[in-house]
Amino acid sequence: MNSKNPRVLLLSVAVATALAACSGQDGTAAAAASAEAARVTLDESQLQAVNRFSAADVDPAVAACTDFGAHVNGPWLAGNAIPGDRTSWGSFEVLTERSQQIQRQLAEQAAALTDASLTEKIVGDLWATGMDAEAINAQGLAPLQADLDAIAAIDGADALAGYLHSSAASGNNALFRFHAGPDFKDSATNIAYAMQGGLGLPDRSYYFDAAHADKLVAYQQHVARVLALSGVDAAAADKQAADVVAFEKRLAGVSKSRVELSRDAELRYNPVSLADAEKLAPAFGWAKFFEAQGVAAPAMFSLAIPAFHAEVGTMLADVPVATWQSYLRFHAVDDASPYLGDDFVQANYDFYAKTLRGQQEMQERGKRVLDALNGVAGETLGQMYVKVAFPAESKAQMEALVKNLSDALKVRIENLAWMSDATKVKAMEKWASFTPKIGYPDVWRDWTGLATSRDSFIGNVQAANAFNYAWNMGKIGKPVDRSEWGMSPQTVNAYYRSSANEIVFPAGILQPPFFDPAATPELNYGGIGAVIGHEMIHGYDDQGSRFGPTGNFENWWTDADAAGFKQLTDQLVAQFNGYEAAPGKFVNGKLTLGENIADLGGLAVAYDAMKTAAGDSADPMTDGLSRDQRFFANWATVWRRNFTDEELAVRLATDSHAPANFRAVGAPSNLPAFAAAWSCEAGSPMIRAGNDQIVIW
Repeated sequence: MNSKNPRVLLLSVAVATALAACSGQDGTAAAAASAEAARVTLDESQLQAVNRFSAADVDPAVAACTDFGAHVNGPWLAGNAIPGDRTSWGSFEVLTERSQQIQRQLAEQAAALTDASLTEKIVGDLWATGMDAEAINAQGLAPLQADLDAIAAIDGADALAGYLHSSAASGNNALFRFHAGPDFKDSATNIAYAMQGGLGLPDRSYYFDAAHADKLVAYQQHVARVLALSGVDAAAADKQAADVVAFEKRLAGVSKSRVELSRDAELRYNPVSLADAEKLAPAFGWAKFFEAQGVAAPAMFSLAIPAFHAEVGTMLADVPVATWQSYLRFHAVDDASPYLGDDFVQANYDFYAKTLRGQQEMQERGKRVLDALNGVAGETLGQMYVKVAFPAESKAQMEALVKNLSDALKVRIENLAWMSDATKVKAMEKWASFTPKIGYPDVWRDWTGLATSRDSFIGNVQAANAFNYAWNMGKIGKPVDRSEWGMSPQTVNAYYRSSANEIVFPAGILQPPFFDPAATPELNYGGIGAVIGHEMIHGYDDQGSRFGPTGNFENWWTDADAAGFKQLTDQLVAQFNGYEAAPGKFVNGKLTLGENIADLGGLAVAYDAMKTAAGDSADPMTDGLSRDQRFFANWATVWRRNFTDEELAVRLATDSHAPANFRAVGAPSNLPAFAAAWSCEAGSPMIRAGNDQIVIW
């Protein structure tokens, strides 16, 4: 599916051994586990090949000290065009393609089971109904008709507020994100958070900046097209589309930008009482909203971006009901379009994928169904995935790598020249409380109560959305469950969660070039080792450093150290501001600051850990490259990626990660070890020296 807001193996089927190693079960239990695993199998011959570093990839025409990314990746990038159904192609996408191929085999088998477990049934039902194009087309808009009728029946402000409350309770809040999350001041307890939202374009800048004017025009045309598909007369659809865009532009005017939200975590936390919320937006009716969500009236919740919610309250009073109906009708249909018939899917693709991001071909149905399945029930599929695609030895090796990286980070913190002893004590408290999670959850989520069928694809998606929303609402006021994961095991990514001070590495990313159980150590340290370091350093980036060892939002810095840290991070902002991603278009160093801090520190920590692990052992000099050279080469391999022009433009405006080619060179250019590894002379483009060299963690 083509989302409005984009979200990011060495295989083994020795499942009995894997499960026994993980849980210490006896032979009988292991045999039972093996029998269970045999329910699904994997044909590895049908999978996308992994993307490993090879000395043959290196371009001798580009010196490592001139442009390290081009030196390592140039030939690969030139020989690997972006597939028509994607907007970027590189190491992450190769593994995502492989993961999807595994998932498809599993989903097909789940759909054929006659004695499916609950999670297998959910996977099978979503897959089977999603692949039934004939039934989806035959149903048309019928699955949405009740909601469209409810929108058409709105006859005043009270009815409008009531609809907003009830639609949110089904998991379809068109205006803003409402969810449970750890209290910034008490990370052991969940509270309710109300965020901003309501926009169809990626960022508020798309409604105002001249650089995005063509996309705004195209968006209005898309709104009209969707309204017409929903049954609105063509002429009326054009008028309503203009009203919808004007409506969203008003919301955008009081919204925070991606840069603001990414670089100020405190914007998410604005604790208010219900009485305060009612005063801010009396027309919305916050007490009735909580009641409709099935949530007890709280003593406090976080009403983030208060100006946004105040404006919503004003718009409830001064925007005509007919305009609200156009807005709500459009978003009801547009949000559902990926799960409807061919005309709706085509409209969704034409704007969000082709026009906005430059994708040249629609993905085939199987990939789109898997995207939907992962979006609403990814962990059900993940339970099947890890049985066939995550060997026990990978988890054991990862645990050892995490320990080595952690030890190296400790040494670096202890030896920081710019940080006082008082702040180091606090930094070490946070270091000691890091919690790693590897592969998949120790406790799987319970899906009891989610009823799916073979009747309707969008019906299954709607049921899962409602189930997930109710599950999330049930957390409000309850203790935080630290066993939960924010990504499914098959995801090719990793993350740091500040509220839990945890670093998480799903099974999907534990494949080459990131991780290879059979590779020489330097490749794993330059790949997943640097990713481990990256996620740890997120605990000390410009936003993670505002949270303490228990996950509470607190200041543990001396004023002098905070000022020194700010001076260093400003240097890193300036470094990335200088990278020109396309003619006249530069990386936003502030937007990408957190990731750049994590890259810089993570790569340095990984290098230290590799050198400690190698000790006095002889350098293997593999394929004519030293251990250190291969370490840095695999780091660059991770960041090989081509983008469409349109995708690059969206990322420059909205992505907190710098384009991959700059990540390949940004951190190494600050490390003396890189210069030494490649014998770079002073003044080489890849070398930052003297006051220009940035060392933070």
